[in-house]
Amino acid sequence: MPEGKIVKALSGFYYVLHNDKLIQCRGRGIFRKNKITPLVGDEVVFQAENDLEGYILEVKERKNELVRPPIANVDQAILVFSAVEPDFSTVLLDRFLVLVEFNHIEPLICITKMDLTNEAQKQVISEFAEQYRKAGYEVILTSSETEMGIELLNPHVENKISVFAGQSGVGKSSLLNVLRPDLELKTNDISTHLGRGKHTTRHVELIQIGQGLIADTPGFSSLEFTNIEAEELTFCFPEIQRASENCKFRGCLHVTEPKCAVKSGVESGEIPEYRYQHYLDFLQEIKDRKPRY
Repeated sequence: MPEGKIVKALSGFYYVLHNDKLIQCRGRGIFRKNKITPLVGDEVVFQAENDLEGYILEVKERKNELVRPPIANVDQAILVFSAVEPDFSTVLLDRFLVLVEFNHIEPLICITKMDLTNEAQKQVISEFAEQYRKAGYEVILTSSETEMGIELLNPHVENKISVFAGQSGVGKSSLLNVLRPDLELKTNDISTHLGRGKHTTRHVELIQIGQGLIADTPGFSSLEFTNIEAEELTFCFPEIQRASENCKFRGCLHVTEPKCAVKSGVESGEIPEYRYQHYLDFLQEIKDRKPRY
């Protein structure tokens, strides 16, 4: 039986990529019975008489899956944040990073619209970029207008399934249009009244960029820490996790515990104060969460 990858799901049809051809498939009734929903990114076994009448017979084991956007087997999340319009937000970026780290997906931070920054703004963004690099993240500064940084982004896309994520209006579609000009994805100016982009992507689809696949999605529509427990949050901040290995108490949450290496790291400047503050805020949010029954 042939195998392929679902690259688009629309109106009950699954479009399976097999030998550079797209086969339109439906899911077998057994999936509904077993409460399995095939997802974009799934490796599947299928049978097809022709390109329009295929059936998915089996969904292979997933290495990960996201609920919003509904996609499986993601290798990396390209977190797209603008330097300005809208302004760069460390707290929003850190929310995305925590969710990506928790799902064991490799993050790549991409800061766009660098062509719109003045010298002072450029300096601020460069300092943030260095701090995130020091924490252990890959950071690329880009501009869709001047194509700055695009040559650095291209190698990260090859042979991977990537999700573009970030708030509306930061230039995700513009960036995809530069990576693959024939796409001509629609983009709209930011609504100054709402402060966010008007363009929304309606369904999940994997777009071929070179030898890689990128999902142009609305991003994570839920940024709640629904499944993260308090003791797991440390592992979603790489620099806090590294420092925590030297905490006196095992299971230290780095709040009021004595001889906490994380708090020492903040005092010495090894860990940026805003990152630690976001950690404390997120920790409180998790603790305040209503228990699930």
